[in-house]
Amino acid sequence: MDERISAFLDHLTFEKRYSSNTITAYRRDLERFSRESGVQWAEVRAHDISAFTARLHARGLSPRSLQRVLSSVRSFFGYLEKQGVIEGNPAGNARAPKSRNKLPRTLDADKTARLFDFEAKTSRDKRDLAMLELFYGSGVRLAELVGIDLRDVDLQGGFVTVTGKGNKVRQVPLGAPCIAAIENWLATRGPVDPSSPLFTGRGEARIGRRTVQQRLKRLGGAQLGSNVVHPHMLRHSFASHLLESSGDLRAVQELLGHADIATTQIYTHLDFQHLAKVYDAAHPRAAKSGAEDV
Repeated sequence: MDERISAFLDHLTFEKRYSSNTITAYRRDLERFSRESGVQWAEVRAHDISAFTARLHARGLSPRSLQRVLSSVRSFFGYLEKQGVIEGNPAGNARAPKSRNKLPRTLDADKTARLFDFEAKTSRDKRDLAMLELFYGSGVRLAELVGIDLRDVDLQGGFVTVTGKGNKVRQVPLGAPCIAAIENWLATRGPVDPSSPLFTGRGEARIGRRTVQQRLKRLGGAQLGSNVVHPHMLRHSFASHLLESSGDLRAVQELLGHADIATTQIYTHLDFQHLAKVYDAAHPRAAKSGAEDV
């Protein structure tokens, strides 16, 4: 690896305390830029950045992915500027094409109830139900759920401590069904060390992300006749349903672990969609006007 990239990643790892997933993404983006630019760092100019972005866009990379790549490149050159390696950040004014704000897909209340409507008989089923309860009941991310250890869970207090993006630690509540599901799952394992992972795959090894995704798809197929269920859909459903009931955007922000409330505000659009459907179905003045009214 290029020594400048290596030093930058060390800076993010040990000084900024970025997560391993973020470091992996930065490494991938910067190595791609290094391969394709073929220019010494001190010689990179704004047009090199623009040409790189245009090539990725022509290959079909989405605006959102382009924004992430540019963020990596911009941060890297900002680091080089502070280190005195370059004068000025050539990526400072680079911008990716704007992406359309796609509303996240969610499950409605009826489908959510059907998803949970199964009897967990085997140890694996009990584990899967506990994972479902935690995803939908607390809104945790996939990486957060996989990273939970037994010592992070306080069933008596009714909360779990999770480590989110940027290694930020937060506590999220556990509802009664979630606590019961976790207790049933732990009862199948016998005595285990507190440092052991909460959810395991084979033996006592920590369950993998891919396994979690596959199990949720399987449950979705069995319960809903569709394999579209995934961890983020449950997180979105948690946030949307909570906001519909409470209207407390700030509380939802805290529970989701969003650093910026603007990220959470997408759920206000989901909530508005729900209200609009209610209005269209029930309000006497919501009927579509006929041609004779035009």
